[in-house]
Parts: sequence; structure tokens; C-alpha cells
Amino acid sequence: MSISDHLDILFEDNHCLALNKPAGWPTTHFDGKDETVDRLVKTYLKEKYDKPGNVFLGVVHRLDKPVSGSLLFARTTKAAARLSEQFREGGVEKCYWAVVENQLSGGRKPPVAPWHTQDTGALEDWLKKDEPKMRVEVVEPETPGALFARLLFQVRARHNGLTWLELRPHTGRKHQLRVQLASRGAPIYGDDKYGSDHPFGHSIALHARSLTFLHPTSKEPITVKSEVPKLWRGRFAHLLHAGT
Repeated sequence: MSISDHLDILFEDNHCLALNKPAGWPTTHFDGKDETVDRLVKTYLKEKYDKPGNVFLGVVHRLDKPVSGSLLFARTTKAAARLSEQFREGGVEKCYWAVVENQLSGGRKPPVAPWHTQDTGALEDWLKKDEPKMRVEVVEPETPGALFARLLFQVRARHNGLTWLELRPHTGRKHQLRVQLASRGAPIYGDDKYGSDHPFGHSIALHARSLTFLHPTSKEPITVKSEVPKLWRGRFAHLLHAGT
């Protein structure tokens, strides 16, 4: 079986490649122990184009290991520099889908999630990494090292204690979507790191639905869109049906 049979390629040319990342796979490796998406893509390119030696692949952004969806790589150093700049300067439009639980905060007071009373809005917080716990926390604005995070939300559907949200982050902080939602009594389904009690395989119910970026050489806008994993279509069938 070819390595290409394992990859859901959304866009490919001589300058960049986008795919639908499966949940449970790291984007890139740090210690070299786990198989990673970038190594799979390098193998795919080497196999497809019969390339000798090492294959260049630029990692211009990342998705957390349990997150699925649209992931973009650069195939040249020039494309890597230009795409990285777009991500760094907020020039890439990112759209995520998330299914969140409607919990009672601490089991006592009602949740403060704004989508309980409105269908659209913005979430603004200051976030800081807690390195020992490998988590991100919402902190006071004056906290040393805190970074501002802003996120737009739109409710797509509600069903049986779950809410399907469309999210458009204006900033790109680590674990931003996960902690901003969980801090309002609504952790992402399956995200035990931030308070969910529901197992969801090797994933959480956070999916990078689409990316819109400017092509690094032609400057034409390109949008790539990823279908949700099969697990979503089974676990959230009623919710997805209600939102279409």
C-alpha cells in the first residue's frame, strides 16, 4: 500500500501542500519517538516524485496532536518564509469546528458560556502557560508573561447538552480554543486535559475546518476545507443534522 493511501491531500503544487490531518498524530516531532504527519508527507513526496536524498518540507503552523483538520506545509524555503509570515501576522483565515459540553461550572453555579444566550459573539482573555502542568490558564491581564487571546464564535446547533460551535481565532495562542472554551464551563468534548469526562478515542472534538491563505508565489487566495472525521458523524449525528 502506498503512503499516499494514508493521506487526505486537499491541495498540492510545487510550492505548498495541504492535507486533512487525522487526530492522534503529532504535526512534527521533537524527540523523534512518535511517527508524525510531516514525516509521512516527506515519505509521500519522496515516493511520488522519486526524489533522491532528503526532501524539504517547511512546517509553517501546527495542530495539537488530538486535533484533526486542515494543515498546511511549504515545499520550498521561499514558500516556507512567506507562509510563516502570513501566519505570524494573522494573514491566514482559520475556521474551526468544536463540540463543547454544557457543564455546570464546579458543579454549583451555572455556566457563563455566552452561547447559552446568544448565537454569535467574541471571547477575550489573557492566557499564560503553566509549564509544570503542561497546560494554559486564563489569568489577570497584568500577569507577567500573559498574552491576549481573541476568538469569534457562532453557534451552529445545540442538542442534548452539547453545542456545535464555529470558531474563528484572531490570535494564535497555544491551546487557545481549548482553554477559552473550558474556562466558561464548556470544555471541548473528549478534552480531559481541560475538564471533559467523555472519552473520544485519540482525539478531541476540535476540527480545523478550513484555512484561507495567499499562495506564496501567485498571491492568489486559496481555501482548503476538511471533512470531519468518521467518529464525528457517528457520535454527533443528531447535532450535525440539526446544524445543516
